[in-house]
Amino acid sequence: MIQTVDFFTPIVDDPYTFGQIAAANALSDVYAMGGEPKVALNIVGFPNCLDPEILGEILKGGADKVKEAGAVLVGGHSIQDNEPKYGLCVSGFVHPDKMYKNYGCKPGDVLILTKQLGCGIVNTAVKAEMASAKAAHEAEEVMSSLNKKAKEAASSYEIHACTDVTGFGLLGHCVEMASASDVTFEIEASKISYIDEALEYAKMGLVPAGAYKNREHCEKDVVFCDVEEVYEDILYKMQ
Repeated sequence: MIQTVDFFTPIVDDPYTFGQIAAANALSDVYAMGGEPKVALNIVGFPNCLDPEILGEILKGGADKVKEAGAVLVGGHSIQDNEPKYGLCVSGFVHPDKMYKNYGCKPGDVLILTKQLGCGIVNTAVKAEMASAKAAHEAEEVMSSLNKKAKEAASSYEIHACTDVTGFGLLGHCVEMASASDVTFEIEASKISYIDEALEYAKMGLVPAGAYKNREHCEKDVVFCDVEEVYEDILYKMQ
C-alpha cells in the first residue's frame, strides 16, 4: 500500500481549478511509485470570511480529479484557517516487484519528462499581471493533468527509478536521484520542453523566490557548461 498526503495554498485564482491542481499534485505521488490511487480524503483549511461557495468549487475540482483517477473520495477533515488550503490524503496500491523508487538509476539510462516545465515562472508572471492568457491556460493544464497516462505507458518498460517534479524543481529532484543512485545526470537544457513564453518571462526576471532557495540547496552538486542563466532559473523552479 502507498500512503501519501499533500496540500497547499491557492496558486491560481479560480477555486475549481485550484481544487483540480491540488488533487492532481497529491495523486501524483502514487503514480510516481508506479501505483494506482484508490481512496482519497479531503484536507481543508478555510477562512470564515469567504463565501462557502468558493469552498464548494474547490472541493468539486478535487472530487472531479479523484474521479478521473479512478479513485473514490470517502470524506475528509476541515478546519477554520486564515487562508484557504486544500489537498488530499491518498491511498493506493502497487505490486511490490513493480514499485518505482527515486533511486536505482544506472549509467546509460534515459531521463524522460512527462510534462513541460515552466509553471512556476508563468505563475509568477500571472501574479505580476504580465502573463498572456495562453501561457496561463497552458500552465493550469499542466498542473492539473494527472500522470495516469504516463504511468500506464511506463508500465510496459523496465523503469529503474522515477520521481515527480514538484517544489524542488527538476534539478533538485535530479540531484536527489543521482546522489542516491551514485551516478551523475547529463541534461541538455535546450532540448527540454518548456511552456510557451516561460523562457521569455524568465529573461524578464519573473523568477519566484523558490527557485533561489532551490539553487542554494543543491547548487554545490550542479555544474553548468555554457548554459544561459535563463535555463538555470527555470530548471531550479518547480515543474
